[in-house]
Amino acid sequence: SRESNLELIDFVSAYLSEYGVESQRVYDDSGTKANLFATIGPDTEGGIVLSAHTDVVPVDGQEWDSDPFSVTMKRGRLYGRGTSDMKSFPALFLSMLPQFLAADLHIPVHLALSYDEEVGCLGAPQLIALIKSLGISPSAVIIGEPTEMKVINRHKGVFRFSTTANGLEAHSAYPDRGVSAIFHAADTIHFLNDLSKDLRTRADGIGSFDPPYHTLQVGTLSGGTAANIVPRKCTFGWEVRLIPGGDIHTLVLAPLEHYLDEEVRPLMHKISSHASIRTETVVQIPGLGPEEIPDAENLGRELSGDNGPAGAISFGTEAGLFQRAGFATFVCGPGSILQAHKPNEYIEIDQIETCKQFMERLINRLRRA
Repeated sequence: SRESNLELIDFVSAYLSEYGVESQRVYDDSGTKANLFATIGPDTEGGIVLSAHTDVVPVDGQEWDSDPFSVTMKRGRLYGRGTSDMKSFPALFLSMLPQFLAADLHIPVHLALSYDEEVGCLGAPQLIALIKSLGISPSAVIIGEPTEMKVINRHKGVFRFSTTANGLEAHSAYPDRGVSAIFHAADTIHFLNDLSKDLRTRADGIGSFDPPYHTLQVGTLSGGTAANIVPRKCTFGWEVRLIPGGDIHTLVLAPLEHYLDEEVRPLMHKISSHASIRTETVVQIPGLGPEEIPDAENLGRELSGDNGPAGAISFGTEAGLFQRAGFATFVCGPGSILQAHKPNEYIEIDQIETCKQFMERLINRLRRA
């Protein structure tokens, strides 16, 4: 995500052009990243959107047995960063582009590639806005995240926050003359820990999620300058994952603000009226819930051969954003999320074969009679 994706977008655009397929781009504010959208088939209403993100997480500090940015095949697996999450899905579609074009489709297929999904689904809103501006209202959006080709119609919403306590520095020999940002941040973290336990009891009837409840965890903490200085500043990053239907304000933010107003800020202000503690929203990724009319989900079952009940996942995707925009959406793609973001990430070749069958069924479904 920290690098430009334009080289990849240029490659895909040129590849599509070789087959006479035009594509459109939407750039970020820096001009160094872009979404790509292309339509294969007739210029008619509806269609199926195949969606994927172009970015990957870094490999810094990970010990790989092979070059993470060069695909290595061994023992029935393809190893490399992004093989499972989630580049096999769009790569397979692009490899089958000649078959889609030869099929004389009567319903279009749309390719939607986004940037910066891994750092908060930053590109997807612009991509969705482009689709809407083109007057396209797809009958289904398929997010090709790794689900082992199982149809997923629910995932948790993801909310990330940064809380900063600003205190007052003092010599550590006289701690009562200062306001310890770290101590007050620690008290707040302790409250959030208690709240995380309470959240486990606040989600009923959703046992298909793993874990089957809302979660909250603190992931980063930094502050202070030296052991003999009462710390002026402390910042911690934290995350909440809510099952669809859970309200972040009611469940988390309102209780937190009440605690800060009643317990933390008064103590800080006794020493310094300028002391503060504030929370900033960093990422908001809406959850995905079942569609009232499950036509898209039923299509997914037909294409995947998955006859079981639709599943639920605890990781976030761009699906919630597409659904919030009014598009019927489900998640289904090759690979396992358990292999993602790790050293020696891989995808089973059997999963790619299963996804190929999915694409072949899609072609047959959309070709002219």
